Amino acid sequence: MTAQSATRPAPGRIESAFRTAREAGRSLLVPYITGGYPGWTEAVQAAVAAGADAVEIGIPFSDPVMDGPVIQQASQLALDNGVTPQLVLDEVRRLQVGVPLIVMTYYNLVHHDGVHRFADRLASAGISGCILPDLPLEEAGPWCEAADAAGLETILLAAPTAPDERLPRIVERTRGFVYSVGLLGVTGERSELAATATALAARLTAITDVPVLVGVGVSNAEQAVEACRVADGVIMGASVVRRLMEGGPDAVGAYISEVRQALDAE
Repeated sequence: MTAQSATRPAPGRIESAFRTAREAGRSLLVPYITGGYPGWTEAVQAAVAAGADAVEIGIPFSDPVMDGPVIQQASQLALDNGVTPQLVLDEVRRLQVGVPLIVMTYYNLVHHDGVHRFADRLASAGISGCILPDLPLEEAGPWCEAADAAGLETILLAAPTAPDERLPRIVERTRGFVYSVGLLGVTGERSELAATATALAARLTAITDVPVLVGVGVSNAEQAVEACRVADGVIMGASVVRRLMEGGPDAVGAYISEVRQALDAE
C-alpha cells in the first residue's frame, strides 16, 4: 500500500464496490449515458442488466469541452428538448439499479448552484460520485470539501501529459477511482487504443491501489480488454451513446453484454 492510500479516508460506495470486484478478478466496466436523451433511463437499466459495474450519467451542458461530436449531439438534443439538471436528477431518483451512479458534468453548473447545494442535490438523488473534467486539481478544494460533506466521491482525471510529481497529488485527492484519460483530445471512437492509454494507466497503478479506470478512446470490446490488461477497468462513452442514438436502449444492452463477455473471458 502506498503512502497516499494509507492516509485516505474510508472508501465510499464506488471505491468499495470496485475494490470488491477487483479482488474477485473482475474487470470494471462503466458505460457513459447522456442524461435526458430519449430512452436514457431504459439504457441505464439495460447496461446494468448486461453487467455494468456502475453507470456514468452525463448532465448536458451547452459548452461540453471534453465531449466529441457524438456526445455533443446527444447532449444538444436533450437540451433542445428542455432537459435541465434537475429533470435529470428527478429521473435518477426513480432508477433502481443496484450499482453506483456517477454524474459527469461541467463546473459552470456547479458554480451556478453553489458547491454545497449542487453536492446536496446529487446526493439526495442517489448519486454516489461526480466527475467535473474542467475543474483543475488546484481549484477543486471548495467543491471537494462540499462533496465530502455530502457523501459524494469526487473522481479526478489524470492526463497523459501529467508529470510524475503531479500524479500522487491526484491520486491522494481522488475518491472512488482514478480516471486515467486515454488520450489528449475529446471523447470519441478510435480505430485503436492509444499507446498513451496503457502507458498512463501503468504509471498510476504503480503508485496507488485505488482502482484505475481508463476512459476516452476505449471504443470496442477488443480495446476494453487491452486496457484492462493494465488498468482495473474502462469507461466507455461515445461508442455507447452512438448505439443509444442509433438503436435505442436494447442496442446499449447488447453492446455492454458483448464487452462484458469479452472482459470476463480474459
